Amino acid sequence: MEIEEPVRVARELVDAWYPDAVAAILGGSSVTARRTSHSDLDVVVVLAGEREPSRTSLRFGAWPVELFVHTEASWRWFVRREIPRRRSSMLSMCAEGVVILDRDGTGARLRDAARESTAAGPPEATPEELEDLRYGLTDLLDDLAGCAHAGERLFIVTELARRSCELVLLRTGSWQGGGKWLARRVDEVRPGFSAELDGVVREALEGRPARLVALVDEVLAPSGGRRWEGYRRSGYPGSPAPGSHTGP
Repeated sequence: MEIEEPVRVARELVDAWYPDAVAAILGGSSVTARRTSHSDLDVVVVLAGEREPSRTSLRFGAWPVELFVHTEASWRWFVRREIPRRRSSMLSMCAEGVVILDRDGTGARLRDAARESTAAGPPEATPEELEDLRYGLTDLLDDLAGCAHAGERLFIVTELARRSCELVLLRTGSWQGGGKWLARRVDEVRPGFSAELDGVVREALEGRPARLVALVDEVLAPSGGRRWEGYRRSGYPGSPAPGSHTGP
Protein backbone atom coordinates (compact mmCIF):
# COMPACT_ATOMS: atom_id res chain seq x y z
CA MET A 1 0.00 0.00 0.00
CA GLU A 2 1.30 3.47 -0.89
CA ILE A 3 2.86 5.42 2.00
CA GLU A 4 3.49 8.75 0.26
CA GLU A 5 0.44 10.44 1.78
CA PRO A 6 1.05 9.50 5.45
CA VAL A 7 4.74 10.43 5.08
CA ARG A 8 3.85 13.79 3.53
CA VAL A 9 1.25 14.59 6.20
CA ALA A 10 3.59 13.58 9.02
CA ARG A 11 6.33 15.83 7.63
CA GLU A 12 3.90 18.73 7.37
CA LEU A 13 2.88 18.20 10.98
CA VAL A 14 6.47 18.15 12.24
CA ASP A 15 7.39 21.21 10.18
CA ALA A 16 4.38 23.14 11.50
CA TRP A 17 4.54 22.13 15.16
CA TYR A 18 8.23 21.41 15.76
CA PRO A 19 10.39 23.42 13.33
CA ASP A 20 13.36 22.94 15.69
CA ALA A 21 13.11 19.13 15.75
CA VAL A 22 16.33 17.27 15.01
CA ALA A 23 14.64 14.03 13.97
CA ALA A 24 11.25 12.44 13.39
CA ILE A 25 10.14 8.88 12.67
CA LEU A 26 6.75 7.80 11.33
CA GLY A 27 5.82 4.35 12.62
CA GLY A 28 2.77 2.18 13.11
CA SER A 29 0.43 0.59 10.60
CA SER A 30 0.28 3.62 8.32
CA VAL A 31 3.64 2.70 6.75
CA THR A 32 2.98 -1.04 6.48
CA ALA A 33 0.75 -3.39 4.51
CA ARG A 34 -1.55 -3.48 7.55
CA ARG A 35 -2.70 0.10 6.96
CA THR A 36 -6.50 0.50 6.99
CA SER A 37 -8.92 3.39 6.68
CA HIS A 38 -8.78 3.68 10.48
CA SER A 39 -4.98 3.76 10.81
CA ASP A 40 -3.50 6.76 12.55
CA LEU A 41 -0.09 8.37 12.27
CA ASP A 42 2.35 7.39 15.01
CA VAL A 43 4.98 10.12 14.94
CA VAL A 44 8.08 10.13 17.16
CA VAL A 45 9.62 13.62 17.33
CA VAL A 46 13.10 14.16 18.79
CA LEU A 47 14.13 17.57 20.11
CA ALA A 48 17.54 18.83 21.17
CA GLY A 49 18.44 19.94 24.67
CA GLU A 50 16.44 19.22 27.80
CA ARG A 51 12.71 18.98 27.14
CA GLU A 52 9.86 17.29 28.94
CA PRO A 53 8.74 14.18 27.01
CA SER A 54 5.07 14.06 26.11
CA ARG A 55 2.42 12.05 24.31
CA THR A 56 -0.49 13.76 22.57
CA SER A 57 -3.50 12.51 20.61
CA LEU A 58 -4.71 14.98 17.99
CA ARG A 59 -6.09 15.38 14.50
CA PHE A 60 -4.04 16.95 11.72
CA GLY A 61 -6.13 17.53 8.63
CA ALA A 62 -8.02 14.30 8.00
CA TRP A 63 -5.56 12.16 9.96
CA PRO A 64 -5.71 11.07 13.61
CA VAL A 65 -2.23 11.36 15.09
CA GLU A 66 -0.42 9.90 18.11
CA LEU A 67 2.50 12.21 18.78
CA PHE A 68 5.44 11.09 20.94
CA VAL A 69 7.88 13.92 21.73
CA HIS A 70 11.30 13.12 23.22
CA THR A 71 14.90 14.14 23.49
CA GLU A 72 17.41 11.43 22.64
CA ALA A 73 18.07 10.97 26.36
CA SER A 74 14.39 10.57 27.27
CA TRP A 75 13.86 8.21 24.32
CA ARG A 76 16.63 5.95 25.60
CA TRP A 77 15.29 6.15 29.16
CA PHE A 78 11.80 5.06 28.06
CA VAL A 79 13.17 2.20 25.99
CA ARG A 80 15.36 0.97 28.86
CA ARG A 81 12.28 0.98 31.10
CA GLU A 82 10.14 -0.91 28.59
CA ILE A 83 12.55 -3.67 27.59
CA PRO A 84 12.37 -5.59 30.91
CA ARG A 85 8.59 -5.66 30.46
CA ARG A 86 9.13 -7.38 27.10
CA ARG A 87 6.76 -4.95 25.44
CA SER A 88 7.91 -1.71 23.81
CA SER A 89 5.73 0.21 21.39
CA MET A 90 8.53 2.77 21.05
CA LEU A 91 10.99 0.16 19.82
CA SER A 92 8.44 -1.19 17.34
CA MET A 93 7.56 2.24 15.97
CA CYS A 94 11.18 3.23 15.44
CA ALA A 95 12.50 -0.15 14.25
CA GLU A 96 9.78 -0.60 11.63
CA GLY A 97 9.11 3.08 10.86
CA VAL A 98 10.33 5.58 8.30
CA VAL A 99 12.78 8.35 9.22
CA ILE A 100 11.06 11.47 7.87
CA LEU A 101 13.46 14.04 9.35
CA ASP A 102 17.11 13.71 10.33
CA ARG A 103 19.11 16.92 10.69
CA ASP A 104 22.14 15.52 12.51
CA GLY A 105 22.04 11.71 12.35
CA THR A 106 19.86 11.31 15.45
CA GLY A 107 17.01 9.73 13.49
CA ALA A 108 19.21 7.05 11.91
CA ARG A 109 20.95 6.43 15.24
CA LEU A 110 17.70 5.82 17.12
CA ARG A 111 16.23 3.72 14.31
CA ASP A 112 19.35 1.53 14.27
CA ALA A 113 19.32 1.22 18.07
CA ALA A 114 15.66 0.20 17.95
CA ARG A 115 16.33 -2.41 15.28
CA GLU A 116 19.27 -3.82 17.21
CA SER A 117 17.26 -4.11 20.44
CA THR A 118 14.25 -5.57 18.65
CA ALA A 119 16.37 -8.20 16.91
CA ALA A 120 18.13 -9.10 20.17
CA GLY A 121 14.77 -9.94 21.72
CA PRO A 122 13.46 -9.40 25.25
CA PRO A 123 15.06 -10.71 28.45
CA GLU A 124 14.81 -14.46 28.97
CA ALA A 125 11.92 -15.64 31.11
CA THR A 126 12.76 -16.69 34.64
CA PRO A 127 11.46 -20.00 36.06
CA GLU A 128 9.35 -17.96 38.48
CA GLU A 129 7.68 -16.01 35.69
CA LEU A 130 6.81 -19.19 33.81
CA GLU A 131 5.47 -20.77 36.99
CA ASP A 132 3.37 -17.69 37.72
CA LEU A 133 1.71 -17.94 34.31
CA ARG A 134 1.20 -21.69 34.73
CA TYR A 135 -0.45 -21.08 38.08
CA GLY A 136 -2.66 -18.29 36.72
CA LEU A 137 -3.85 -20.42 33.81
CA THR A 138 -4.48 -23.40 36.10
CA ASP A 139 -6.54 -21.23 38.42
CA LEU A 140 -8.59 -19.93 35.49
CA LEU A 141 -9.18 -23.46 34.18
CA ASP A 142 -10.49 -24.45 37.61
CA ASP A 143 -12.77 -21.40 37.61
CA LEU A 144 -14.07 -22.30 34.15
CA ALA A 145 -14.80 -25.88 35.18
CA GLY A 146 -17.10 -24.64 37.92
CA CYS A 147 -18.64 -21.70 36.07
CA ALA A 148 -22.37 -21.62 35.34
CA HIS A 149 -22.74 -17.84 34.90
CA ALA A 150 -22.48 -16.42 31.36
CA GLY A 151 -21.07 -13.08 32.49
CA GLU A 152 -18.35 -14.69 34.59
CA ARG A 153 -17.58 -17.15 31.79
CA LEU A 154 -16.94 -14.22 29.41
CA PHE A 155 -14.11 -12.84 31.52
CA ILE A 156 -12.64 -16.21 32.45
CA VAL A 157 -12.50 -17.31 28.82
CA THR A 158 -11.04 -14.07 27.47
CA GLU A 159 -8.44 -14.06 30.23
CA LEU A 160 -7.51 -17.65 29.36
CA ALA A 161 -7.02 -16.60 25.74
CA ARG A 162 -4.83 -13.61 26.64
CA ARG A 163 -2.64 -15.46 29.13
CA SER A 164 -2.24 -18.43 26.80
CA CYS A 165 -0.81 -16.09 24.16
CA GLU A 166 1.46 -14.51 26.75
CA LEU A 167 2.80 -17.91 27.78
CA VAL A 168 3.52 -18.89 24.16
CA LEU A 169 5.46 -15.64 23.70
CA LEU A 170 7.26 -15.86 27.03
CA ARG A 171 8.34 -19.46 26.47
CA THR A 172 9.63 -18.70 22.96
CA GLY A 173 11.58 -15.61 24.02
CA SER A 174 9.38 -13.29 21.97
CA TRP A 175 8.19 -9.74 22.48
CA GLN A 176 4.79 -9.33 24.13
CA GLY A 177 1.99 -7.14 22.82
CA GLY A 178 -1.41 -5.78 23.73
CA GLY A 179 -4.70 -5.81 21.84
CA LYS A 180 -4.22 -6.53 18.14
CA TRP A 181 -0.47 -6.68 18.67
CA LEU A 182 -0.82 -9.67 20.97
CA ALA A 183 -2.50 -11.58 18.13
CA ARG A 184 0.16 -10.45 15.66
CA ARG A 185 3.04 -11.37 17.92
CA VAL A 186 1.74 -14.84 18.74
CA ASP A 187 0.97 -15.58 15.09
CA GLU A 188 4.60 -14.77 14.25
CA VAL A 189 5.82 -17.66 16.41
CA ARG A 190 2.80 -19.94 16.01
CA PRO A 191 1.06 -19.15 12.72
CA GLY A 192 -2.72 -19.30 12.89
CA PHE A 193 -2.87 -19.47 16.67
CA SER A 194 -5.11 -16.40 17.08
CA ALA A 195 -7.64 -17.86 14.61
CA GLU A 196 -7.51 -21.19 16.42
CA LEU A 197 -8.15 -19.41 19.70
CA ASP A 198 -11.03 -17.49 18.16
CA GLY A 199 -12.83 -20.71 17.28
CA VAL A 200 -12.42 -22.43 20.65
CA VAL A 201 -13.22 -19.24 22.57
CA ARG A 202 -16.52 -18.89 20.71
CA GLU A 203 -17.39 -22.46 21.62
CA ALA A 204 -16.47 -21.91 25.27
CA LEU A 205 -18.64 -18.80 25.49
CA GLU A 206 -21.54 -20.93 24.26
CA GLY A 207 -20.94 -23.37 27.12
CA ARG A 208 -18.73 -25.85 25.24
CA PRO A 209 -15.26 -25.34 26.76
CA ALA A 210 -13.66 -28.71 25.98
CA ARG A 211 -11.57 -27.58 23.00
CA LEU A 212 -10.42 -24.41 24.77
CA VAL A 213 -9.35 -26.44 27.79
CA ALA A 214 -7.45 -28.84 25.54
CA LEU A 215 -5.69 -25.98 23.75
CA VAL A 216 -4.67 -24.29 27.02
CA ASP A 217 -3.32 -27.61 28.31
CA GLU A 218 -1.34 -27.94 25.07
CA VAL A 219 0.15 -24.49 25.63
CA LEU A 220 0.99 -25.37 29.23
CA ALA A 221 2.63 -28.71 28.45
CA PRO A 222 6.09 -27.51 27.26
CA SER A 223 6.45 -25.47 30.47
CA GLY A 224 5.49 -28.34 32.76
CA GLY A 225 1.71 -28.39 32.55
CA ARG A 226 -0.75 -27.15 35.13
CA ARG A 227 0.63 -25.78 38.41
CA TRP A 228 -1.42 -25.29 41.55
CA GLU A 229 -0.68 -27.50 44.57
CA GLY A 230 2.58 -26.45 46.19
CA TYR A 231 2.76 -23.10 44.42
CA ARG A 232 4.13 -20.46 46.81
CA ARG A 233 5.36 -16.88 46.65
CA SER A 234 6.63 -14.61 49.43
CA GLY A 235 6.38 -10.87 49.87
CA TYR A 236 6.68 -8.03 52.34
CA PRO A 237 3.83 -6.15 54.05
CA GLY A 238 2.67 -3.31 51.81
CA SER A 239 4.24 -4.77 48.67
CA PRO A 240 2.15 -5.87 45.66
CA ALA A 241 0.67 -9.30 46.15
CA PRO A 242 3.00 -11.96 44.68
CA GLY A 243 1.85 -14.32 42.01
CA SER A 244 -1.10 -13.90 39.67
CA HIS A 245 -4.18 -15.17 41.49
CA THR A 246 -7.38 -14.44 39.59
CA GLY A 247 -9.56 -13.78 42.64
CA PRO A 248 -10.38 -10.40 44.22
